Amino acid sequence: MDESSTTLENRLRLAREQSGLSQGQAAKLMNLHRPTISEIEAGRRKVSTEEISAFARHYGVTVSWLLSEVEENDPVVELAARELSKLKKEDLNKFLRILRSMKARKG
Repeated sequence: MDESSTTLENRLRLAREQSGLSQGQAAKLMNLHRPTISEIEAGRRKVSTEEISAFARHYGVTVSWLLSEVEENDPVVELAARELSKLKKEDLNKFLRILRSMKARKG
């Protein structure tokens, strides 16, 4: 198995996990069976171009990142940023105050 396929498999698994999806949930979104997701993540099934695009869309990452063409931010940080962007401004400000308070206590 070549390095690029190993990276794709690992990134698909990581992106799925960081999206908070189980293999079953991902399979449902993709109209696949759960064992198919497992086979893909284990490198025992090839992934079509259309599937890679769909995975990227459902997992909230770019195709380039899945294919290792470019390095991007940590998927956890990207997920947090996406979730934070959905908050109302007042709720975001509250969250940021809490975060600053946590950082101040830690340091």
